[in-house]
Amino acid sequence: MAANVHSQSLGKKSKRKQALSTLIVYLILGLLLLIIAAPIIFAFLKSTQTSQQVLQYPPLLTIEKNMKANFKAAWSQYGLNQMMVNSAFIAVIGATGKIITALLGALAFVYFDFPAKNFWFFFVLLTLMLPIPVIIVPLFNVMAGFKWVNTYWAVTVPYFASATGIFLFQQHFMSIPPSIVDAARMDGIGPIGFLTKILVPMSANVVGAMVVIQFIYLWNEYLWPLIVIVEPHRQVVQVGLKVLSGGGAQGVTNWGVVMAGALIVALPPLVILIVLHEYFMAGVGLADEK
Repeated sequence: MAANVHSQSLGKKSKRKQALSTLIVYLILGLLLLIIAAPIIFAFLKSTQTSQQVLQYPPLLTIEKNMKANFKAAWSQYGLNQMMVNSAFIAVIGATGKIITALLGALAFVYFDFPAKNFWFFFVLLTLMLPIPVIIVPLFNVMAGFKWVNTYWAVTVPYFASATGIFLFQQHFMSIPPSIVDAARMDGIGPIGFLTKILVPMSANVVGAMVVIQFIYLWNEYLWPLIVIVEPHRQVVQVGLKVLSGGGAQGVTNWGVVMAGALIVALPPLVILIVLHEYFMAGVGLADEK
């Protein structure tokens, strides 16, 4: 009887300890989530305030009445609406082109034999080590030679080459059983048919991960569009944010409008990530396994 009472007492203590440890874990996670979300919360609060309220000290951390005016100014007055369309077009076309060329490149490196194949593969990977500023001048000269400066060709076609995409798809293709390849050859399926009918459906997770990565990367591009695009109505949102924060009337930056613009610009990548998060997590997991 005493043993049963003792065991029940130990069981209750164990449950209390487990509940306490679980509570501590949730509190720590909640604190970390609050720290991570703090800049977004701060930006939202400031997007509802006037310029004077944003700059006052101590900081005003409440929702005010200027939200509609700030978002309207960022959207229409500073032209973020047109720049959002430009960035979306560039990101979609650029990501699509990257995925297509990466699929074709990985197909060539995995399923074809050609002279110095390993050398060319490592040469492709070597391009990952080149800083962007190193290639800007020669790339601009190429665009000028094609007369593509200040066109959408200049901010889409150069992004089609993707060493990262080739590497990820190559690693994934190498994990596909050789029996599938042999069966496709026996059925007379050509390289492009094998790619579109077998490899792409089997690579949906990696393709989804690439869509997320490349869309966000292209959406956040700033330096190259700033250099190669001249006309404001062709510019991208990141350059638009810089213009927006460059100063308003009397040279005073309206930080409420800037924060509103930053929140607007952050929405499309967030939507893409939410919609494709399962593909992204699965695709990154497959890449990590290799």
